[in-house]
Amino acid sequence: MQIYVVTASINPLENLCTLANCSLSSDEIKVLVIDEGDEGIRKINKKLLSSLPHEFYGPKERAAWFKHAFGQSYQKYLKLIPERCHAETSFGFLKAYEDGADVVLELDDDVELSEGFLEAHIDNLFSEGGVTVNASGKWYNTIENLNLNINHTIFPRGHPYDSACRSENYTWIDNGGKCVLNMGLWSGHPDLDALTILYYGGIDGKGPIKSMGHKRDKVILEKGTYFAVCSMNTSFLPKIVPAFYQLYMNFKGIDRFDDIWSGVFLKKIADHVGDSLCLGKPSGKHVKRSRSIFKDLLKEVNGLEMNENLWKICETVDFSAKTYADCYLELADHVEKNLNVLAKRPEHVDFWKVQIENMRKWVEVTDKIS
Repeated sequence: MQIYVVTASINPLENLCTLANCSLSSDEIKVLVIDEGDEGIRKINKKLLSSLPHEFYGPKERAAWFKHAFGQSYQKYLKLIPERCHAETSFGFLKAYEDGADVVLELDDDVELSEGFLEAHIDNLFSEGGVTVNASGKWYNTIENLNLNINHTIFPRGHPYDSACRSENYTWIDNGGKCVLNMGLWSGHPDLDALTILYYGGIDGKGPIKSMGHKRDKVILEKGTYFAVCSMNTSFLPKIVPAFYQLYMNFKGIDRFDDIWSGVFLKKIADHVGDSLCLGKPSGKHVKRSRSIFKDLLKEVNGLEMNENLWKICETVDFSAKTYADCYLELADHVEKNLNVLAKRPEHVDFWKVQIENMRKWVEVTDKIS
């Protein structure tokens, strides 16, 4: 089995050193570091990752890859990948897809790996275990599956604020199965939005809410039930890559919804194709760095209204296609037809026009390298 670990980082990657201690052999793991080409940081990371195969892809390496694939027309495809933005991980997905990896694991550089981390992801993807949840309000609260240090109900970043989506009226079904994506959870700081963190006094971007780990090892989302996909600790099968572009962020004043919205798209398509997504183990320890919560709030606020509407638009799509790539194109067309519902301001219409164009280009790229 070949596992590609993708991380977008400009920091020393001490957290990835423990990958060498898992039960898999080192030649079954390859680390793809999507960075900004800083040779000083690379020198440190080359030493930290010396026991594992690893490759660095900064702006120059990414440009060379696209030029090799598309020749003189490479620039329009290179623009799919932002710079200095978490959504750069999209490039790592392309490289893993091109190389024929068996599993892709996306990890943030502030997530410490627990014992048996890789093995837990593989088990959730390929085992027949688990329990299935159906939400009458269409959304499952992923933090419901965490043991918190407070008794209040908390929702994760990206979970709609609509009261119906926050009803937490769930039906549990004793039914497991294999999955195409597994979202690991967190000990330490859960993935919360800026409004929630600010409400609890987290001026430093962290706040007092802590997780002691997950309750259930594997929760499968029933068809028609969405959840906030956080990419800081998520594994998946490369077959979904044609429909798992991390949307172009840090653009038109909008950021921090790349994984959320790509997750909504993926869930709708996987439901149609007949595949499942799950969450649970492993719980990586999220050691969040201090930062201004007000900067995060500014990045998120312009996307909040669109987040309330996007999943409802996806609900109304009627797929005729059978593959991830073709369904993704149909979904792009459907979003385009509903721009008047999704985007209320001219700059937000422009934002989505670029996203839709990029979704179509993304499929062109995955077709080219498959």
